[in-house]
Amino acid sequence: MVEPQRPTLDVITIGRASVDLYGQQIGSRLEDIQSFAKSVGGCPANIAVGTARLGLRSALVTRVGGEQMGRFITEQLQREGVETAGIVSDPERLTALVLLAVEDEGVSPMIFVRTDCADMALTEADIDPDFIASAAAVVVTGTHFSRPNTEAAQRKAMRIARANGRKVVFDIDYRPNLWGLAGHAAGFSRYVKSERVSERLGSVLPECDLIVGTEEEIMIAAGADSVPAALGAIRALTAATIVLKRGAMGCIVYAGPIPDDLEQGIVGTGFPIEVYNVLGAGDAFMSGFLRGWLRGEELAVCATWANACGAFAVSRLLCAPEYPSWEELSWFLSHGSPHRALRQDDALNHIHRATTRRRQWPTLMALAIDHRKQLEDIAGDQAGRIADFKVLAVAAAAEVAAGRSGFGMLLDDKYGRQALFAAGRHDLWIGRPLEQPGAVPLAFEFSQDVGSRLVEWPVEHCLKVLCFYHPDDPEGINAAQRDKLRAAQDAAEKIGRDILIELIPSRLGPVDAHTTARALAELYAAGLRPDWWKLEPQPSAAAWAAIDAEIARADPWCRGVLLLGLDAPVAALAAGFRVAKASRTVRGFAVGRTIFADAAKAWFAGEMSDAAAVADMAARFRALVEAWEK
Repeated sequence: MVEPQRPTLDVITIGRASVDLYGQQIGSRLEDIQSFAKSVGGCPANIAVGTARLGLRSALVTRVGGEQMGRFITEQLQREGVETAGIVSDPERLTALVLLAVEDEGVSPMIFVRTDCADMALTEADIDPDFIASAAAVVVTGTHFSRPNTEAAQRKAMRIARANGRKVVFDIDYRPNLWGLAGHAAGFSRYVKSERVSERLGSVLPECDLIVGTEEEIMIAAGADSVPAALGAIRALTAATIVLKRGAMGCIVYAGPIPDDLEQGIVGTGFPIEVYNVLGAGDAFMSGFLRGWLRGEELAVCATWANACGAFAVSRLLCAPEYPSWEELSWFLSHGSPHRALRQDDALNHIHRATTRRRQWPTLMALAIDHRKQLEDIAGDQAGRIADFKVLAVAAAAEVAAGRSGFGMLLDDKYGRQALFAAGRHDLWIGRPLEQPGAVPLAFEFSQDVGSRLVEWPVEHCLKVLCFYHPDDPEGINAAQRDKLRAAQDAAEKIGRDILIELIPSRLGPVDAHTTARALAELYAAGLRPDWWKLEPQPSAAAWAAIDAEIARADPWCRGVLLLGLDAPVAALAAGFRVAKASRTVRGFAVGRTIFADAAKAWFAGEMSDAAAVADMAARFRALVEAWEK
């Protein structure tokens, strides 16, 4: 007998994949919503994301439209670490959409826009036997038993899984209007009795190893009118582990005979929290349960992890984007939270943001040309041409990057609009300044309302704040500086953008090997935890060691430090690079005038052509890249 091949995936989920559009005005009717937040949705897609965040090797089998929303789902799943080989792009159908609102506590009206949508066109031909056999478990979901073609696809996957000794998990996931049992406006409806649905779902139960559902879902699957009768009927059909979800009351797990007193099943630790939005909580719950169940944990532990993941979901607005990472869940299980509304817990929110970032940047080498005052001084009466020069700088950076990851630019809103569009055509990290140049205390340029500006920025753009800050300055000035920095960080966190804080103590007073580390300590104590720091080259390895220690103590999830250049010569910066290489936190550099200043002077004076300016800046940028990479 040939032994089954060892699985390379932990779990494959099958079924719905949609784009959720969540109303951002809380307490409003869906009719009154003015703006929406976009995320991946659909029970199987949510579970694929949730399990991936918890460290499982997950995949999704579905169809998406061959258009922008379908590509969004696929690309976002890839960013989450979900295997997407089982996703079929359908050129004839549109990706499903769901519009949702939080109207009241536990009340979330929703509209499914799923007429002939892509995921409901899934067929048996889309089920690759080798792919299904590569996973330790497959998760089938209720909605995809509502049509013959999608039912056939899921049943094929179940047969392949069982033939290869894999587990079959059934998330009942009952949505009456997706079975044609309720109107379009009844998307939030959870239960409509139907013999047709019960017959279809009941036929799935004997083939499963794990069955998960709410009280209503257990009843519809069993065709029974009470929870005890439903559990008894299911147990008569299968020895599968049954997980009964009870909302705020947690869950009960039944691994053997159903007890007369249903409360005598296996329960995990519960987490009393504020119910903010119930949508997607079951998918988070399933993710936590699967993390334990597929790793051989005791059922009580599985239930505890499931309850905790559900608590995160109901305390936050969106579905998949709000599910916890393994680091976040572990922190919560160890430390708890002083808040019933977990979305108000700064520590958890920071871990969540830091461990679910869209993209990692192990190394970052950036050409900084967000300068405004310096270029105005060089341009003189030709300030109207500064925007054109910044476009040339983008060409220089793109030439050096040559499509490689790990390169970026700092560009501003005042003169850099065209350059930002140009940079968007390349795979470059982008940072954008907020500060009014040279202001002490710190002030923001254009508007002090940072949040309204960030809404218009591409989601991967990082806001940058330059702050001249010295720990020995008067406390009144430093307190004002910290308040401004915190305002910028608060806006970045709420809008979902990275923030880089650039510190230059040397402009305000004498510095030694501990000055920068002391400044960081003060800012961390004030609640600042930027994604990036941009710091001056330090005089010694000891100075970098002090900085490393402070960052490790206060924020181990910090992306790292970038070196600034001011207008130092290339040789001086290269020497600073060598010292910084001893640091654990320095990830690269963001240098400006060293690269562009000479070219700018010659170009504005009419002594250098566009092509020559690009070549000059590219040569200087390349020299710094080579110095860093050495």
